[in-house]
Amino acid sequence: MLHKPNHHHHVHSHSHGPTRRDFVTSLVCAAMASPWVFRQQESQSPSEIAERFRKMSENYEKEGLAAPFKGITTNGEVMPGLFEIKPAGVSTEPVRNAATAFINTLTSVQLARTIYPVDDVEWRKWMNQHFYARQGISFADMNDRQREAAYGLMRASLSTQGFELTRNIMRLNETLAELSGDHDFLGEWLYYIQIYGRPSATEPWGWKLEGHHAIINYFVLGDQVVMTPLFIGSEPVKAPSGKYKGIEILQKEQNDGLELLRALPEAQQKKAVLNFSKTGNNNLTEAFKDNVVIDYAGLRTNELEGPTRQRLRDLIQLYVSNMDDGHARVKMDEVDRHLDNTWFTWIGGAQPDSVFYYRVQSPVIMIEFDHQLPANLRKFAADPSKPTRQHIHCVVRTPNGNDYGKDLLRQHYLAHPHTT
Repeated sequence: MLHKPNHHHHVHSHSHGPTRRDFVTSLVCAAMASPWVFRQQESQSPSEIAERFRKMSENYEKEGLAAPFKGITTNGEVMPGLFEIKPAGVSTEPVRNAATAFINTLTSVQLARTIYPVDDVEWRKWMNQHFYARQGISFADMNDRQREAAYGLMRASLSTQGFELTRNIMRLNETLAELSGDHDFLGEWLYYIQIYGRPSATEPWGWKLEGHHAIINYFVLGDQVVMTPLFIGSEPVKAPSGKYKGIEILQKEQNDGLELLRALPEAQQKKAVLNFSKTGNNNLTEAFKDNVVIDYAGLRTNELEGPTRQRLRDLIQLYVSNMDDGHARVKMDEVDRHLDNTWFTWIGGAQPDSVFYYRVQSPVIMIEFDHQLPANLRKFAADPSKPTRQHIHCVVRTPNGNDYGKDLLRQHYLAHPHTT
């Protein structure tokens, strides 16, 4: 069964999160993301809207976290034996040292907000939307020394490509603040870091960065790393003006996906394309979709000839290569073991200027790329009701129970019982 995309924009907060004033302030931002809110505002007072948003937020988190974590599957059942605790042969010492250095810059008050148990449900509380109430310490609240230490953690964990992409997402959020005139809920520094567990050579731990269009979950066990769920995106994807004019992201992810489709023989294109019409948002694995069931669809890799098969592998590697180089190689070895059971799925047109969605799915990786409807920049859109190349969401997941490294953590606890 293929899940139909959910086009609604949800608002979410932690139960101890924003005050009524915060909700009221955020309504303008929220309205930009949901056209129907404009109509609702005409008949409701700000306090009534705030209350409605509060209830929506509580209900969405309650619904999103109601079921225990299972993982993304094709049929509701996790395939066993895909992931194992074993030496990766790539040191995580630089990441551990960078995390310790960052922690050492924090005050006791900041530490209390930033440190969580390694198995805390807070891992699963992430959302792309800019009005989401986040935990941890934000770059806006960091002094220069703390900010540099946070960059050090990111640099140690990510490749040069991955670090620059993340920084450019943050910069483009500043461009969005300039274009929309909202510097309260948008901007370069509204990104938060949380630490899970205690940085260790042997015990599980990790860190998370989250903010508008950038969520990185980074789990570490020994020398093994799992860096999913990963969310990367932007609106706009190219800065037309302002402080960061000319910065552009996710063009290779866009163009290489389209070139792969266009390189396929006609019969294989027909298999890959589910629908040539793309009218809304199609991503299936964004926030609170940890257990979504998505069957394989489209074109299976074992049908591909050498050059197009290599194109698909290169496309996967483009996303995986946001990790540090050593762990990216380890992940690609895992991907290669399941390359024959990897599927490529497409929604949308195949012209040079088309908007589209594509998905790459195997037992050990899922990648989604989606041209989204205009949200915060609706007023600038030629047609606010149609997806645009200026708003892109990409998600990378580890199906079958190992998002957030949870299957490795489960196995670790079986071998080393912990009290929680």
